[in-house]
Amino acid sequence: MDPTNGISDRPRTGWGVFTRRDFRLLWVGETVSGLGNSITVVALPLIAVVVLDANSTAVGLIAAAVWLPWLVVGLPVGAWADRTRKRPLMIACDLVSAATLVSIPLAASLDALTFPHMVAAALICGTAAVCFNTAYHSYIRIVLDGRDLLEGNAKLQGSEAATQVAGPGAAGLLAQAFGAVTALVADAVTFLVSAVCLKRIRVVEPDRSPDEARAPLRQQIMEGLRFVGRDRYLRPMVTWGALINMALMGYQAVQVVFLVRTVGLNPAMVGLLLTSSSTGGIVGALVATRVSRRFGTARGLLLLQVVTAPFALLLPMTTAGPGLLLFAMGAFLVGTGISVANIVVGSFRQTYCPPHMLGRVVATAMMINHSTIPLGSLLGGVLGDAVGYRPAMWIMTGIVAPSWLILVMSPMRREHDLPRTHEPEHRGPGRSS
Repeated sequence: MDPTNGISDRPRTGWGVFTRRDFRLLWVGETVSGLGNSITVVALPLIAVVVLDANSTAVGLIAAAVWLPWLVVGLPVGAWADRTRKRPLMIACDLVSAATLVSIPLAASLDALTFPHMVAAALICGTAAVCFNTAYHSYIRIVLDGRDLLEGNAKLQGSEAATQVAGPGAAGLLAQAFGAVTALVADAVTFLVSAVCLKRIRVVEPDRSPDEARAPLRQQIMEGLRFVGRDRYLRPMVTWGALINMALMGYQAVQVVFLVRTVGLNPAMVGLLLTSSSTGGIVGALVATRVSRRFGTARGLLLLQVVTAPFALLLPMTTAGPGLLLFAMGAFLVGTGISVANIVVGSFRQTYCPPHMLGRVVATAMMINHSTIPLGSLLGGVLGDAVGYRPAMWIMTGIVAPSWLILVMSPMRREHDLPRTHEPEHRGPGRSS
């Protein structure tokens, strides 16, 4: 077996990738930061609803502001990340995000917190996240030296999902005891922990060739777009990702308001209930490698989506009392399917794409995927105010349920495993895409 194969490589010891010091530091930093992020996901809409008395359209606007930078600067950042060192960029993003989040409780303590302030903070943190995540997906390959990528991604995804189990519950309890604004301080601290861990990583990043460094930014952006647009595997993955992200963010933009105002839950119960999706994420991370080895990376990905996505329709059926189990079950199963997809698709990109283009391919895919998130957030919020919170949940989960059809209609339906390296598609004698 090829030792550089990131899809099928098996760990050599019981600890697997945790035997590598640099990966442990990366994992610790991202786990701690993930806990803070999962607190903020709940804290921001709670601040808008409870402190600023915002409606669901305003909540959707804040959620959209976090993701809008992917549409505006995603492609240039991808080309830039391919020609610069990843670690200093990621550390700078952590520090900017920490400072921005601290500004919200500071403004609140001075009785000066406003809705525009929250939107601006969301935009700044979103822009930092674009730069960080684009570099991060390439940096994982560097830290692991191209080996055991499926296992490494599963570990990182699993810890992220685990922190999301604790995060929403902690956010709800903090909001109940001290106010929703206080919870943001925790996230600011976790960004500092992430920066320290990144600073201690010893791996040396490879130098870029002078030709790559001098290449026009526009040319590099177009190379990334063409690579994704012409590839028969990446193209349907990106299309599916764009649709599923719009639908997921559509119902997530209104779910907090739905649970508070329609179902009648308090903040602590909302936070506890939202952990269901994260619990599913943990299960997805635990089974992703086994499913991929048992059924193949292509068939396993399709199987999990066909089985889990339709359960999104349980969410709008939620009622008080025993009916809360419907929300928990639907969120759990959808979270499981999405977690497996994130691990398999992320590992596939890291092994399939040429290393010198990985930043551009990741940025292109994530820009397209994330470009629909602001649309979904705004659409969900507007639908909540226009037709009601429960009907809005029905509309958006109705898009999630059949989304797997996009993947089934792609070439991967005929494959057992996704390919390990990119091979140009021949369109005729002497021509390739």
